[in-house]
Amino acid sequence: MKKNEIYEGTVIALKFPNKGMVEVKGETEPVLVKNTIPGQQVRFQLKKAGKRRMGNLIEVLTPSACENQTPPCPHFHDCGGCAYQTMDYVNQKNLKFEQVRTLLQRVDSNFPLEECVASPRVWEYRNKMEFSFGDEVKDGPLTLGLHKRGSFYDIVPVTDCQIVDSDIRKIVAATMEFFREKNIPFYHKMRHEGVLRHLLVRKAWKTGELLVCLVTTSFAPIPEKEFCDCLLSLSLTGSYASILHMINDGLADVVRAEKTTVLYGHEYFYEELLGLTFKISPFSFFQTNSAGAEVLYQTVREYLGDIEGKVVFDLYCGTGTIAQMLAPVAKKVVGVEIVEEAVKAAKENASLNQLDNCFFYAGDVGKVIEELEEIPDTIVLDPPREGIHPKAIRKILDFNVNCIIYVSCKPTSLARDMEIFLEAGYRPLKAKCVDMFPWTRGIETVCLLSNQNLSPILA
Repeated sequence: MKKNEIYEGTVIALKFPNKGMVEVKGETEPVLVKNTIPGQQVRFQLKKAGKRRMGNLIEVLTPSACENQTPPCPHFHDCGGCAYQTMDYVNQKNLKFEQVRTLLQRVDSNFPLEECVASPRVWEYRNKMEFSFGDEVKDGPLTLGLHKRGSFYDIVPVTDCQIVDSDIRKIVAATMEFFREKNIPFYHKMRHEGVLRHLLVRKAWKTGELLVCLVTTSFAPIPEKEFCDCLLSLSLTGSYASILHMINDGLADVVRAEKTTVLYGHEYFYEELLGLTFKISPFSFFQTNSAGAEVLYQTVREYLGDIEGKVVFDLYCGTGTIAQMLAPVAKKVVGVEIVEEAVKAAKENASLNQLDNCFFYAGDVGKVIEELEEIPDTIVLDPPREGIHPKAIRKILDFNVNCIIYVSCKPTSLARDMEIFLEAGYRPLKAKCVDMFPWTRGIETVCLLSNQNLSPILA
């Protein structure tokens, strides 16, 4: 096979998260082609030859048998957000489940992955979305939306996005039209000039409160009052808790604030989850699917069993959601998180929920747990996408607890870390996936590990 040549083949398998293994007639080794689905006949351009062949998808010649629906979202083929809208919900859920099972069974052929639990809400489930200002084509009209599939620069308008609710769609559409009329330019990432950068919108599932953050540079003023009035004039099902204007002159293409001006309300809103109340600020970590989060956390609670009189460590605790869910039935819960803002929020929320047996510490997990006086009976792990640092795993293993719950948002990281736990004598007793991100490649996995060097936990 020659680099840059065009080939055709059949996708025989999918390597998490999105690399299809394409079988080409006459070739002994498959080619990895992104954004494909098993069963598709595809045409691609070979971009990397040799042992690890990779190609870029040109077109799908024949859809897979599991692609059985027209994408409900009009932006699907252009937007880089969703991946599986050409198949019905059951098929996309099963596809993600099979990917996770394949990864984990390579680590342990008997890995007890039970099922993939469906999201209670399949559409309009996201409670947070970050949109970017830009143009859909070079020098085209101002656009507010998500990055075009496979592009770092082009922005697709997503005013009909189906994974956020109607209030968020209205806010995005109104914001785009407002700044088009004002002829205010977006920030050009290469030239480092322009004004408009991002729009962050959060909406509470239970309370209906909305938090809106407009992010711009300081290079030119914007009509703050007019923009605020524009949003307040919209007919919405929810109500505004916050409308904020944030300044970010940094070079990185991320949502951040060097200065914040409150245009309306205050800098936070409230959400309710499993009978608890959480105060959420613009950058607070909180699961983006509130209904799915309840399923996820209920699974954690179920797997832990009876923890009365026990000390539980919640490591990588974020804003302490899991810790606070466990606190009413545990003797003591200790949360550790490296993001100081998240720890501050966790403490505030624990006080808000009148939980006096929750204690939170800011810092690197591997370092903080060395300094704690408490010895855990049980440990809950909910690390970031990259998983647990090998040094931190070794320190966690030193506690030699009977039960560990591992909550993972990236199956490849879970599989890698699982090898270390297996070597240390832990065995998976049960596990399940929770589909927190329908139509995307994302999936959560919860796993119960038992220390076989002690009295094994009964499954």
